Amino acid sequence: MHNKTLVAAAVGLGLIGLSACGSGNGTSSPADSKTVTLVSHDSWAVSKSVLADFEKSSGYKVKVLKDGDAGQAVNKAILTKDNPQGDVFFGVDNTLLSRALDNSLFQPYTAKGLDQVGAAYQLDQAKHRVTPIDYGDICVNYDKAYFSKHKLTPPRTFADLAKPEYKNLLVTENAATSSPGLGFLLGSAAQFGDNGWQDYWKKLKANGVKVVDGWEQAYYQEFSGSSEGKKAGGDRPLVVSYASSPPAEVIYATKRPSTAPTGVANGTCFRQIEFAGLLSNAKNPKGAKAFIDFLVSKEFQEDMPLNMYVYPVLKGAKVPAEFTEYGPAAQHPETMAPGTIAANRDQWVKSWTSLVLK
Repeated sequence: MHNKTLVAAAVGLGLIGLSACGSGNGTSSPADSKTVTLVSHDSWAVSKSVLADFEKSSGYKVKVLKDGDAGQAVNKAILTKDNPQGDVFFGVDNTLLSRALDNSLFQPYTAKGLDQVGAAYQLDQAKHRVTPIDYGDICVNYDKAYFSKHKLTPPRTFADLAKPEYKNLLVTENAATSSPGLGFLLGSAAQFGDNGWQDYWKKLKANGVKVVDGWEQAYYQEFSGSSEGKKAGGDRPLVVSYASSPPAEVIYATKRPSTAPTGVANGTCFRQIEFAGLLSNAKNPKGAKAFIDFLVSKEFQEDMPLNMYVYPVLKGAKVPAEFTEYGPAAQHPETMAPGTIAANRDQWVKSWTSLVLK
């Protein structure tokens, strides 16, 4: 399941060591130009055969440095931009993009095949400092069995969640420490505006919304609809998660059900786009460019959904049948321009924290 939790600590607090997976240790160098090093969050995944195809065709060996979550990885990449840990960074999303670009984390590169990527995903189209790779929708998921048992219609919109019939049913993640939590906050701001989102959250708080630190706790412990949540005794039938969560519940079930046990409230979705970029001062820029080209190739784009539970941005890339049947992308998700996020994110999170957690 795609999970990218942010760190609340300030960037300036220092570095925690990156964990490595792949061949060798250390970063690539001019003497080792056939190694390209990818820095990413822990959700990075690719089929071995697909990665082997890239290594064989390009002549580059790929090493991956993972470090838990998107926010932490972005912050560390900024701190080490003068002597980067790797050559390519994957996993900065539109909620954090301005932070990376304002700190000159990436150097421009126009990927081969970028003309086949939808313009709606190219948020840095003028300068090409980042390349869009995937998208997903942060949405409220609901436990079908709970709502059937209680003869209650599941919520469909942000406004529905504040209604009395859904009192004490919703669990969400902390907007200061979690990427889906932040996305849900931004979705509410897009829905109700800068002057209305705080009143909305006052209503949610009065209606018993529960806030936990991160997605794993919310989905695997508090949510009654997930397989792990059932085992943990979760008692919240509404959770902020992803539109791709229902397909995962089907695919990973011990006995595959005929229908997904969870559904998506389609009027609560916020579109999240992930990017890759050529790191400034990368030691192997040539290899990095080849790898970014690979990320937007049809082979990788079609391999990606069942590995990272996100949707491809390449036009014509096939989506698994499970996604189409159990977790189609939202038709009308809330969106927000990176500049708007950059101008308001920190203050919104501060206000949200004061309003909801105190």
